Amino acid sequence: MSTVQLTSAKYGKEKVRVFRVVRAAEWHEVVEYTVSVLLEGEIQSSYTQANNAVVVATDSMKNTVNVFAKTSPHVLVPELFALHLGLHFVATYKHITQASITVISHRWTRIPISNKPHPHAFSRDGNDVVQIEAVVRKVKEDSFSATLVSGLKDLLVLKTKGSGFENFIRDDWTTLPEVSDRILSTSIECRYTIDLPSATPLEVENLSKLGINFGSLAKSVREITLETFALDESASVQATLYKMAESIIGTNPSISSVFYSLPNKHYLPIDLSWYQSIQNTRVQDAEVFVPVEAPSGLITATVSRTGLGSSSS
Repeated sequence: MSTVQLTSAKYGKEKVRVFRVVRAAEWHEVVEYTVSVLLEGEIQSSYTQANNAVVVATDSMKNTVNVFAKTSPHVLVPELFALHLGLHFVATYKHITQASITVISHRWTRIPISNKPHPHAFSRDGNDVVQIEAVVRKVKEDSFSATLVSGLKDLLVLKTKGSGFENFIRDDWTTLPEVSDRILSTSIECRYTIDLPSATPLEVENLSKLGINFGSLAKSVREITLETFALDESASVQATLYKMAESIIGTNPSISSVFYSLPNKHYLPIDLSWYQSIQNTRVQDAEVFVPVEAPSGLITATVSRTGLGSSSS
């Protein structure tokens, strides 16, 4: 009798890179995605009995992504593209019960010429990305549900005042001085859960009828995040994080929860007193800093709409 059992299993293809051009006369739209696919279902025997008859080859998943990049009417909207892919896998393969699709959308922004966007020339104006996670589940043979999380990642921000850190616990382990004003910098990761309308059955034919402007949601989340970071007289990263999430949920009814990860990017004033008694360590004198990669603080939280209870992402 075996003393072990397979308790969970999923597999798939990651880092599938695709770039799509949609041409309408002289006006072109472009998207560049990195896609990952993970499938779950009645696949246990492929692990425990070396039964490949239940395996959808990961190369076939890559081929599916490539074909959908050409044929899907939703390719320009990463949230809908992820849902379309997920629905395909759970509907096509009867033994597959769940498909997890991750779509990372890389930035391409139109180059302005005489203050007008060029119709087919683009630049990458930042290293931050949009990241979509769609988990599509088979409820029964022709019925599906999904969890959809969108967000941004690697959005590097910095401000040179308007942030302090005071009145924290001081004990035998504390060496950090209190500071009323400091440089605040972080690489923002934000993930927000989108409520899909329950009245609209989740089917490929209904994806264009969901009634959610995903582009407007993404724009709102980015603008609120940046504006709150810039304007908040921050008592702590925790307090600023909460204000960001609270504003996003209050502004966007279709967002039920927001997760932030805000690692501190420390800039420490350099002691220059050894040279002609130059003052550079006091708040009012600090002008030259050394960026410190590690160790760094890491602040995370999930904020949910009232009535949804606690959650984590």
